[in-house]
Amino acid sequence: MVARRSLGRQFGWLWAAYAVSAYGSGLGFGAFPLIAVLALHAGPAEVSALSAVGPAVGALIAVPLAPWVEFRRKRRVMIAMDLTRFAVLATIPVAYAFGRLGFVQLLVISAVVAAAKIAFNAASGAYLKAIVRPDDLLVANARFESTNWSSIAVGPPLGGAAIGLFGPVITVVADAFSYLFSALGITAIRGREEAPQPTEKSPVRAGALLDGWRHILGDPGLRPLYLNNMLVSGLIMATEPLLAVLLLRQLGFPPWQYALAFAAPCVGGLIGSRLARRVVARYGRHRVFRTVGTLRAIWLIGLAFVRPGVVGLVTVIAVELAIIINMSLYTPVLATYRLEHTPKHLVARTLSAWSIGQQAAIAVFTALGGLLADVTSPRTALTVAGLLILTSPLLLPRRRLPAPGDVDDREPATSGSPSV
Repeated sequence: MVARRSLGRQFGWLWAAYAVSAYGSGLGFGAFPLIAVLALHAGPAEVSALSAVGPAVGALIAVPLAPWVEFRRKRRVMIAMDLTRFAVLATIPVAYAFGRLGFVQLLVISAVVAAAKIAFNAASGAYLKAIVRPDDLLVANARFESTNWSSIAVGPPLGGAAIGLFGPVITVVADAFSYLFSALGITAIRGREEAPQPTEKSPVRAGALLDGWRHILGDPGLRPLYLNNMLVSGLIMATEPLLAVLLLRQLGFPPWQYALAFAAPCVGGLIGSRLARRVVARYGRHRVFRTVGTLRAIWLIGLAFVRPGVVGLVTVIAVELAIIINMSLYTPVLATYRLEHTPKHLVARTLSAWSIGQQAAIAVFTALGGLLADVTSPRTALTVAGLLILTSPLLLPRRRLPAPGDVDDREPATSGSPSV
């Protein structure tokens, strides 16, 4: 069993810190739109802006952060990003208590949290590569993926119940403290971490901002996987607000059925993530990318055929379950390949570039989906998203990808490269 394989105490603390913040984020899932609607009486345009503009601005903020993360001790970066998220989220219940909470504040906090998340993930990915053996990277990424989906399965229903009992900001309080506890967990990690030493006095040069994208787009394996990921992630996430309008407003689903439709399929995340290592060992990574990468894209069109009642609820659960099983199997394999094929001195910038591109794609597709739904209908927008995503397998790599041993992980001779 994957769960019984020990990856060391350092990974154990990192995983525990991730789990705490993941379950806190699960409790706070969708909290900002709910606060905007329930506490600020925001309209559809403002809620859409909160879902799209905040993360998009956060992605822009994260661009100059990438070289800064690269040349800092990664534990310190993770702690700083956790404390930043705790601090900005804590201002929401304070402002709410004094009747001073405003939409602009939510928008700014959404952007800061998005930027901090990108920086944290970049630092944690680089740190993971440093503390886990190459042969164990897939196991480690599968554990993170499993934790992520279990938190989504458990968190939103509990968060919804908590909001009903204690008001709209209670889940934000839980989310904020989860980052504080995550920072404490990372602080507990023992062992000396070497500081990256750049060979130039000013490593954060203008060109360093684009080094992550240069690496991704110049690598014959990462480039198609990156483009495919942006298309698939953007289209899948764009359907969430469309489906909410369709189910809750047009088809009359009660809120508990809506929550169930998204929470129940997350069990598939536990299934897919646990299968990842075995499937790769049996069929090979290239076949996983081609086959599972295709299977995660073909189900989305099913959401356009949802009908009222139990049949509609079962349809949504079945479609989401199929998508999540394939996504949770595919994602840790992708994350492992990305780390294996990125030199040590580029890991943080590459992961930042990857997250920024994904976040930007989600923001663009979400905005376009909302605009199309306003002009036509949510069902039409879901149909278009389902048809577009069927083209995503064309972006998957066709040739067999190089093995990890083919990557030169040594320091290059060019100037400005840090020695890790």
